[in-house]
Amino acid sequence: MEAIKPKSNRAAVGSVQCDNTTFSLLKVNDFVAKAIRDRLPEILVVNLCSSPGSGKTTLLQETGKRLTGKINMAVLVGDPETERDAIRMRDVGIHALQIVTGGICHIEAQMVYQALDHFDLTDVDLLVIENVGNLVCPAAFDLGEDFRVTVLSTTEGDDKPKKYPRMFLSSELMLVSKSDLLPYVPFSVDAVTRDARDINADIEVITISSLSGEGLDSWCEWLLDRVSAKKNKFQEA
Repeated sequence: MEAIKPKSNRAAVGSVQCDNTTFSLLKVNDFVAKAIRDRLPEILVVNLCSSPGSGKTTLLQETGKRLTGKINMAVLVGDPETERDAIRMRDVGIHALQIVTGGICHIEAQMVYQALDHFDLTDVDLLVIENVGNLVCPAAFDLGEDFRVTVLSTTEGDDKPKKYPRMFLSSELMLVSKSDLLPYVPFSVDAVTRDARDINADIEVITISSLSGEGLDSWCEWLLDRVSAKKNKFQEA
């Protein structure tokens, strides 16, 4: 199996972080994110990000179905209001808990840490955090994840990586979703891949459709490889 690169932790080229209240908040967030990693040494944690309506919830429903019998998967779902997405997860047999942010446009590490006290992760191999739909704010907050994955749908346009570079710079994988709509929308997978790799040369790209099933096996293998790698690292420690 090919060696899996560690999670990226890079700042935007040419950026300067000012010492202000936001910076202090992020320093505290990073402290809690480390506590989450220490608390979950054997569980693979994936932070799934995207704009609203990219298909994250449907993707996770289909992912859970495919991983049944292979690994145990759980999902923390973030939304400003309602428990609808967590209910959708549970409807297909996925262990899920909703984080209601109360209008905040992203999940913060302290929200995840608090949720863990109310979430039984016994025998769980993979924890996916479905972040609030937003390509801006979630990019700044480490949630204690091992990997960040960004979903970009073909209905959004192929110009997003350079408009929202921090999200793609800090992601290990970009999933181009709703590929079944490619014949009907002005979207170039080649162009979006080129722009994403101009920002982050190491980012992987998988084109998927939760409707047709395209790319879902590759996505699941990506997850399974990293679950296995983390367990092996834990056992060797």
